[in-house]
Amino acid sequence: MSESSPYLYRREGAYIPRVAAVHDLCGYGKCSLGVAIPVLSAAGCDVCPVPTGLFSSHTAFPGWYMHDTTEMLGDYLAAWKKIGVEIDAVYSGFLGAPEQVDRIRDLYALYPSALRVVDPVMADHGKVYPTYTPELCDAMAELACGADILTPNLTEAAIILGEEWQGTDLSDAEAARIIDALVAKGAKHVVLKGIQREGETCIRNFVGGVNCDVIEVSNEYLPYMLHGTGDVYASCLLAAVMAGRSLQEAVAFAGDFVHDAMIVSAKQPEFRDRGVSFEPLLGKVCELLA
Repeated sequence: MSESSPYLYRREGAYIPRVAAVHDLCGYGKCSLGVAIPVLSAAGCDVCPVPTGLFSSHTAFPGWYMHDTTEMLGDYLAAWKKIGVEIDAVYSGFLGAPEQVDRIRDLYALYPSALRVVDPVMADHGKVYPTYTPELCDAMAELACGADILTPNLTEAAIILGEEWQGTDLSDAEAARIIDALVAKGAKHVVLKGIQREGETCIRNFVGGVNCDVIEVSNEYLPYMLHGTGDVYASCLLAAVMAGRSLQEAVAFAGDFVHDAMIVSAKQPEFRDRGVSFEPLLGKVCELLA
């Protein structure tokens, strides 16, 4: 029997859930931990960062600097174990090296009951990000197959499946096929992002999973791109899930939030470079707890 949309976390009383956020820290250009920490905190979560890299800015800027934190992560997580840190969800995004996948697996082993959320940040619009090697893409694809919630865009889904990117103009049937293929590889629930059909004024996301119907959630298409929207989307989705909302409700909330934040962003100077201006809307995340 299938269900329309599962609840993946039950919020109980005054308990504040703790989320390990395995992302990079970016100094300028609002993305990754700079998004995950405030968004999840607004949803009443205790965010515990695991920094996968330190960036001067996001990689759309020329001359960016990156410090790879891979060598420190083993000791970092071992120190957590010594002091008895408890974690309710492991949320991973951008990774700096293939070995970091092993550190995420260490977290899975240390917290076997934690919700596993993988945003496989590695590519978009048919192109792999400049810091991602073929080995890192392969490691990310392996990690994605063990997710409780997997949130790929169409390019990332193609990489995980070993297929050619087909563009963004996909039919409902093709979107459902991709979700089914990702579930067959081991992901329990998949949110497939960014279907934008020629001539249409909406952008579609599809969600489905094990014993779960495939459902479409759409938003108005805005004719400009902003760096970091994927991080805002995944963080808002997890915020809603950790607030006790169903997966479908979480997908709808994330899409609405990103849409509204893009409108706020367009009113800012140099908005195409600075990232998503989500800060004035954090009250909407707080309302998830109402």
